[in-house]
Amino acid sequence: MSTHAETSHDADRQRHALELGRLERLRAQLVVAECDAGVFYDPVNVRYATGTSNMQVYALHNPCRYAYVPVEGPVVLFDFKGCEHLSDGHPVVSDVRDATSWYHFVTGPRTEEFADRWAAEIVELLGSGRSTGRTRLAVDRLDPFGARALERRGVEVVDGQAVANLAKAIKTPREVDAIRVAMAACDDAIDQMAAAFRPGMTEQELWSVLHRANIAAGGEWFETRLLTSGPRTNPWYQECSDRVIEPGDLVAFDTDLIGVGGYSIDISRTWLAGDAPASDDQRRMYAAAYEQVVNNIDLIRPGLSFRELSEKAWLPPDGLHSRTNACVAHGVGMCNEYPLIVNRDHFPSGGYDGVIEEDMVLCIESLVAPPGGREAVKLEEQVLVTDTGAEVLSRSPFEARLLG
Repeated sequence: MSTHAETSHDADRQRHALELGRLERLRAQLVVAECDAGVFYDPVNVRYATGTSNMQVYALHNPCRYAYVPVEGPVVLFDFKGCEHLSDGHPVVSDVRDATSWYHFVTGPRTEEFADRWAAEIVELLGSGRSTGRTRLAVDRLDPFGARALERRGVEVVDGQAVANLAKAIKTPREVDAIRVAMAACDDAIDQMAAAFRPGMTEQELWSVLHRANIAAGGEWFETRLLTSGPRTNPWYQECSDRVIEPGDLVAFDTDLIGVGGYSIDISRTWLAGDAPASDDQRRMYAAAYEQVVNNIDLIRPGLSFRELSEKAWLPPDGLHSRTNACVAHGVGMCNEYPLIVNRDHFPSGGYDGVIEEDMVLCIESLVAPPGGREAVKLEEQVLVTDTGAEVLSRSPFEARLLG
């Protein structure tokens, strides 16, 4: 019988393997991009690179922490002052220093001075670790002050977001395990929503059940507030409100959550409120959305190009197809990620090509929102690309009364 200490030690080993595996993928993409190093500000990228997190939502709009990741040599985390202890136990991080920030809130009129100080420290790190003969740095977010400060020092800056996206697109085995854990927690949270769901509650009350369950399980935050009912489902992309859910309403939601371990779960379901039978229009919309998701999951396989999936993807018939949601599929990991595969209506103006690969995790989407209609149906499923096709990761059921 294992002791608590043994269990904790095993969990630490698994987490360390997860973090080291992600760093290996990120460094490999830096090599492909012919960079000496990367500097990552996006808090999702910092977590991917280092395993650490700190004030994630605050850091989304205040560039207060960043990671320096060389192709070879020690990874340096520049964290919010006084937060160095948060990196304890993370094997990727070799050194923790106070971040030099230059966003206006903290520097006021001294922004350029602090940006120059930041660039000098980055260049010093580049000089101590450079072995390629280049001075080429990938940065995922950089304002004009920082870019100019690096350019004055002869540093060529390239797109670090592309480097991070391509690293994150293929999941390591440990990441797949982590996503399964996050999905199980989300499925449990949806069960709690379903148990609480009743006419007479507001959209916000129902949405709060998912929030509470996600936080209680160790999840983190939500990227959207997409839960609507009845006539607020169409057009889509309205966020939840104090509208009271009425018997017979469709209630559609998109989880869009950052869950356990920092991994995103992005699935959508549409439910029928109360005990009344579904209308013919509700069944017709739901059947079309369900057919779209199921048929397009069946298309997924390694080696299929984004263009091929776009061309072959099933679309709802005229009168049900909504141009609001252009997405056939998109990547997901620690947030919505590369790739974004749009449907054939949008591919000429906004699509790009690439290849679906094994160990990608994709979300397959459907939105049936008839123009001018009273309601809409939103469905979405998260899948793992295997050597033979796609494995559905969620166990949350579809609405049997609407499929009947």
